[in-house]
Amino acid sequence: MRAMILAAGRGSRLRPLTDSVPKPLLPVADGVRLVDWNLAGLKRAGITDIVMNTAHLPDAFEPLVGELARRGLHLQISREAETHAASLESLGGIVRALPLLTDNGRDMSPVVVAAGDVAHNYDFSRLLPRAREIAAGDYDVFLVAVPNPDFNSAGDLTVHPDGTVLRGEPPRAHSYGCIMAVNPAIFAGLEPVWCKLFPWLWDFACRGRMQAEVFHGFWDNVGTVEQLESLRCNREALQWARF
Repeated sequence: MRAMILAAGRGSRLRPLTDSVPKPLLPVADGVRLVDWNLAGLKRAGITDIVMNTAHLPDAFEPLVGELARRGLHLQISREAETHAASLESLGGIVRALPLLTDNGRDMSPVVVAAGDVAHNYDFSRLLPRAREIAAGDYDVFLVAVPNPDFNSAGDLTVHPDGTVLRGEPPRAHSYGCIMAVNPAIFAGLEPVWCKLFPWLWDFACRGRMQAEVFHGFWDNVGTVEQLESLRCNREALQWARF
C-alpha cells in the first residue's frame, strides 16, 4: 500500500509557531515532530511508500526525503501553491497527488490517507484487510472514527456495530479521525482545484459504499498552542512517535 499524509495546511491557530515551521514539522519533543506519529505508525505497519502534499513553506519538507530514506521510508512530495489562499485543501490535494499514488493511473490499489496534524497510536496494519475488501469491490472508503472530542461535540457520523455509517442530523456519536483507506479510482477525473474532502465524501456513505470502525486508543488532533503543549507533556503518547 501507499499512504498520503496531508501536510499542506497553514496552521493559522498555531501562529506564530507556524510562521516559520510548517505545522506537521513542529517539534513536540527532542527528535519528535507532529508528523512523526503517522510516519512511525506507517513504518510499523510495513507501509513505506508515502506521498506528502505541501503548500505552506514547502522547502522545509525537502530534507525529509533523504532523512526518511535512511530510516526505511520512501517519500515523494506533491507541491501545491505556496500561499494559503491558493492551496488545494484536502480533496484537491489528494487529486493533485493522484499520479504519485497510482503510478500515473496504472496502479489503482487502495491507499491510506491521514492528516499530518493528528497524533495517535492507531495500528495502520488494521487497514490492510480493509484494503483487500476495497480492492474486491465491497466498498470504496473505510474511515477510522473516534469518540467525539470536546472541540467537535456534535460529531460527524455514527458508526453502527456492523461498520455501516450514518451521517444523519447532529448530535452524532462519532467524529472522523482523519485516517482512512480509500479506492483512488473515486478521485479519477476530478480537477485538482480547491475543495475539502467533506462533505464530498459523504455521498459514499449515502450509497452504502463506506464502512468505518471506532478507535478508542490515544488520538489527538492538535490545533492550538495549548493542545501542542499538552501533547509535549504526554510521555506515554510520545513513545508512539519514535521510529
